[in-house]
Amino acid sequence: MVQPVSEGILTDSAYIRQNDRLAVSKLVGTLTRGAVRSPLAQCLLIRYTSQIIRDMSNHGQSGERPFYDFLESCLRHKAEMVILEAARAITELDGVTSRELTPAITVLQLFLSSPKPVLRFAAVRTLNKVAMTHPMAVTNCNIDMESLISDQNRSIATLAITTLLKTGNESSVERLMKQITNFMSDIADEFKIVVVDAIRSLCLKFPLKYRSLMNFLSNILREEGGFEYKRAIVDSIVTIIRDIPDAKENGLLHLCEFIEDCEFTYLSTQILHFLGIEGPNTSDPSKYIRYIYNRVHLENATVRAAAVCTLAKFGFMVEALKPRITVLLKRCIYDSDDEVRDRATLFLSVLGNDGLVGTDNDSISFLFGSLEAPLVNMETSLKNYEPSEEAFDVDSVPKEVKSQPLAEKKAKGKKPTGLGAPPPALVSGFDAYERILSSIPEFATFGKLFKSSSPVELTEAETEYSVNVVKHIFESHVVFQYNCTNTVPEQLLERVNVIVDASEAEEFSELSSKPLNSLPYDSPGQTFVAFEKPEGVPAVGKFSNTLTFIVKEVEQSTGEPLDDGVEDEYQLEDLEVVAADYMVNVRVSNFRNAWENMDEENELVDEYGLGPRDSLGEAVKAVTDLLGMQSCEGTETVASNARSHTSLLSAQKKL
Repeated sequence: MVQPVSEGILTDSAYIRQNDRLAVSKLVGTLTRGAVRSPLAQCLLIRYTSQIIRDMSNHGQSGERPFYDFLESCLRHKAEMVILEAARAITELDGVTSRELTPAITVLQLFLSSPKPVLRFAAVRTLNKVAMTHPMAVTNCNIDMESLISDQNRSIATLAITTLLKTGNESSVERLMKQITNFMSDIADEFKIVVVDAIRSLCLKFPLKYRSLMNFLSNILREEGGFEYKRAIVDSIVTIIRDIPDAKENGLLHLCEFIEDCEFTYLSTQILHFLGIEGPNTSDPSKYIRYIYNRVHLENATVRAAAVCTLAKFGFMVEALKPRITVLLKRCIYDSDDEVRDRATLFLSVLGNDGLVGTDNDSISFLFGSLEAPLVNMETSLKNYEPSEEAFDVDSVPKEVKSQPLAEKKAKGKKPTGLGAPPPALVSGFDAYERILSSIPEFATFGKLFKSSSPVELTEAETEYSVNVVKHIFESHVVFQYNCTNTVPEQLLERVNVIVDASEAEEFSELSSKPLNSLPYDSPGQTFVAFEKPEGVPAVGKFSNTLTFIVKEVEQSTGEPLDDGVEDEYQLEDLEVVAADYMVNVRVSNFRNAWENMDEENELVDEYGLGPRDSLGEAVKAVTDLLGMQSCEGTETVASNARSHTSLLSAQKKL
């Protein structure tokens, strides 16, 4: 293929000047005022223009976007590829406003009815991405996208459906479900998974519609499909159960019906495990026993062993069911598989042979509680253990949780959901943090952990040392956990500590710190600093942080230090404890009903200023982030033409 001359000149010029932002800006400014005849060169120019706009935004330059008029003018170009490139560039601008989106959405809407499949696909894919951040801006295209559900190209139809699920309103849910039902039988499993994920998001957006959405998921769960497809459906049902309390019993019954005919051992065992966690806490736990005990007779040994464990959980947690569970477990001791027999015997010995002996908390914790040490650390210790007269000591397993390796940290991954995610009540990140802090003597007396924040980055990407911090909130203490990674292969850091200046946080007084003895290359570690604050008061303040350490040069082949090292320090970003740190998100399935049932004495009305904002949607997001609360009933979405908006937020506050 021969490269057009104008495109070649543009590419070479930009490549030569790529490290000079001012030169590239002048080059683009000159070319945008001229006439670039080649459509390919015009597309390349649009990409360079977008990069300049992005760079200026990253460097804090505000005001009118430079070259935006050029991008908008490209929407009227005679070449379709240029129009699509310009529309895509506008929709991907950082902080794009509804006014800036409107012309791009308009041309994309025209392409939805194009006779060319490639244009329809490009348009609906771009609109699908826009719907993730600006769903209201895409609603005008819904009628055109509904006509694409029957498109012969299944990729176009799938994108149209998932976009409609993101932009639809509560009243259109049932109508969309009817259209999707006929569509699902015509597409491959990989497209079905995309639709299932979109339905899960829609259910979390409109929790009052969980019945119809969960019934749809249950119906397709009974149809033919591969493992990944079935797992996506099960994960979606589990996520809905966890996030919408009213959906628990209905969802558990759907899962029970599924395992009656489930052909996948992994899914059966995971569902049984989930039943053991959630089932005993329902209004009538006994109705699940039949489904669980059927697995003991009808499934393979792996599923039978999981069913025995689930039965035992019901016996331990529901006193009224203990005699019945004991009878069922006695039948399991004659199973043909030794694993099933051993588990049944163990649980019977703790429950009591007559089914009436009470069980103590230590037994329940031993059998069903989470491990004190992370599984990764346990696995490593077991591999390193050499058989000897001295038995393996579980207490010797390190309890500190290693943060993500640098390579994994830079790679963006999907948030785990459903059965693939750790159950919040057992092995969530919060519980892991709580175990770490309670295992450190200096912090063990602080009481119950109320909240742990998300990691806050204190260094920029690609620096020598990567540091982020997690804020742990207690009744009268705050602990900062600094997760550190050394990214320099030639260095070993020792006696790593963070010096915290709390001069701008007057209500806090430093109690103790726990330094890190050694920080080799690409081997994350943690150091801690604890502060005392007034009990029960949501104190706030700013903290300055300095990383101190002894740096030693090392031989890369052996990892051995070459010198005694020198003391050094590294300035970190400031850290703030804000009001949102004392809030824990709590989802309320029926917000208005909960609000009306609250006492009037708990109501407070006031007005606050947010300062200038580009749009009402940004103002709503700012309030939500500032308060650290959870949006309810889809009120985080603001209509494009709205002049006012009511946002429903919920949270539990640390008093």
